[in-house]
Amino acid sequence: MPRPKKARLIDASSETAVVLPPRRSRRIAGRPDATFDDLGVDLIAIIYGFLGPFDIMRSRLCKKLRKAATTTTVPPTDYVVDSVIKYNAMRAMATALPNLQQLDIQSLGHNHKYSDGEDPDEGRAAKTANFITHDIEILSGFRNLRLLSLYIAPLNGRYPLLFQFPLLQKLEIDHCGNLKFDLEILAGLPVLEELYCNGNQSSGNINSLRVLKDTLTKVTIRDCFEVQGNFLDLADFPRLNELNLLETEVSGDIRDIGERDFLALESLTLPYGVYGGMGYKFQRISDVPGIISTLYPIYKQRPILLKNSRAELSRRSPDWYDGVVRHDTPPFGIVFVAAGSRVGYQWETLYSLSACEVIWLDPEPDRESIDYEKYIEELKEIEQYGYFYHGFQQPPTEEEYHHFWAERRG
Repeated sequence: MPRPKKARLIDASSETAVVLPPRRSRRIAGRPDATFDDLGVDLIAIIYGFLGPFDIMRSRLCKKLRKAATTTTVPPTDYVVDSVIKYNAMRAMATALPNLQQLDIQSLGHNHKYSDGEDPDEGRAAKTANFITHDIEILSGFRNLRLLSLYIAPLNGRYPLLFQFPLLQKLEIDHCGNLKFDLEILAGLPVLEELYCNGNQSSGNINSLRVLKDTLTKVTIRDCFEVQGNFLDLADFPRLNELNLLETEVSGDIRDIGERDFLALESLTLPYGVYGGMGYKFQRISDVPGIISTLYPIYKQRPILLKNSRAELSRRSPDWYDGVVRHDTPPFGIVFVAAGSRVGYQWETLYSLSACEVIWLDPEPDRESIDYEKYIEELKEIEQYGYFYHGFQQPPTEEEYHHFWAERRG
């Protein structure tokens, strides 16, 4: 007589099957008379809380398990939707696992797209008219999302549903070129802590972020040229430790930062429209000592505010001339440098980072000071590659520059 088959449960963490004993012998530790069937839905949901989404989906073998799955708070787990197959799995999860906490929405594959939103780009809509369309609104089923990432997702237009997650803590929108939204819509994410927008059609004034003043810790909005405002509107955000507004139309003056502004800040990157920002343009080489003199006290007091700053000579300057190195310039960029407590500045090229010698603004620390050892160590780091434009503390004249390169090429 053939032996009865044993019940099987697929374990998603392995390609092999996990064999469970027959129902009668499925005893619960500490309760010899209890069986698996005595487990309540709430307890099963707690157990499911230690598994990933696919583990849970593959183990929903009966009505009780399916019900438990719908109440389970699924822990944050990377789930990348980058194919139609994974999209279909996500669609099933919208009903089976509504408490999923993390999603990463990417491309769907050739000739596939998400349904167009409001106010789509008409040219893009025409080019993709024959694509197979998939419903993005299924995302609204995941009301407990904590992390949402959109990367090169085939979206076109405005999608208010993407900004209506009351528990969302982190939002990433990266190179979704036809996705449109105004910063005001972020008010639909009341506990948002981290915002990353890069290469999108986002617009509006950063003053709109004030509704998130008490929650935001990291803000990166870059390569978004319709975003405007004054960066100082975020100066009193108590938890903000990272701010990057590179390649936006945000303006302001770093000299206006007060002693009580940006108290939690650890990293600051500002666009060229801000005085003291990255890529700030000056008109004459002779302007630099004055610029440095206004920024030097700020750097001494709070160096983090200028750590990622660099000024550049405008290409419209009468001092500008073309270099002999392809895709590079003469040393027309200015950065602060520091060794220990000693601060200076340095002229460097815009791309290869070949540099002139440092112009020190502070004297060398006393050899008996506690700072001297740190100064020597960091000075070696600055000088370890040598100064390419040795003997120059500022950009050479055009004549000196060509003579310098003629000698190097022999």
